[in-house]
This record gives sequence, C-alpha cells and structure tokens, in this order.
Amino acid sequence: MTHKVMLVEDDRPILEMMDLLIRRLSYEPVLMPDGNAALEVIRRDPPALILLDIMMVPIDGWTFLKRLRELPGMQDLPVILFTAAPEVGERMMQIRDPHVSVLHKPVSLDVLKETIVKYLPAG
Repeated sequence: MTHKVMLVEDDRPILEMMDLLIRRLSYEPVLMPDGNAALEVIRRDPPALILLDIMMVPIDGWTFLKRLRELPGMQDLPVILFTAAPEVGERMMQIRDPHVSVLHKPVSLDVLKETIVKYLPAG
C-alpha cells in the first residue's frame, strides 16, 4: 500500500516540484493549495503525513496546525513544516508537538526522503 503524503502549499511551482519529488520517493502525493480545503479532505480521508507550508493564505500554517490538532484522531498525525520562514524554531519551542518537525526550503530529494522516512516506511 502506498502512503499518502499531503502537501499543503499555496505556491503552484513549489506544489508541482514537490509532486514530482514525492512520486520519485514512491509515495502518493495529495496536493492542496488551500489550507481550509485541506482540512476538509483530512476529515474524510486523512493522509499518512502532511508537508505544511507556514506562509500561506487564507490561513497560515500555524492556524492550520492548530485546527488540525482539534480534529478527532489527528493529534498524532505527523506534520513536517515545509518552510523558508526564519521564526520557525522559536514557534516550535512554544507548540511542543512531538509529531511536528521542520524541513527548510529549498529541499533536495535526499533530505526530503530522510525526513519523511522518520515517520513513514520507505515508499
């Protein structure tokens, strides 16, 4: 069974590039350019892991993460913050969620794979 990896990212070129990388790692990408729409999909069919951009509209990644954790059964869903935002480390100390890690943009295929396999078996 192929694990679904959801990418929540509002930048279309990054979404398309990450689609290719996730496929190369043999995972099934679920591409979501909008955080609110992603939360609706998660309610019906949660992925195995989420790659989450921080700087998005209409809701930012921090708001998305808070709303995600409020959903029943989503407290342990692995989330990798996929970001270029410099203040991530400070915010990570505040949220203290053991199921959240950080991946800084830009990312190579090797670093992406190394980060994902911490949570999921190789695709």
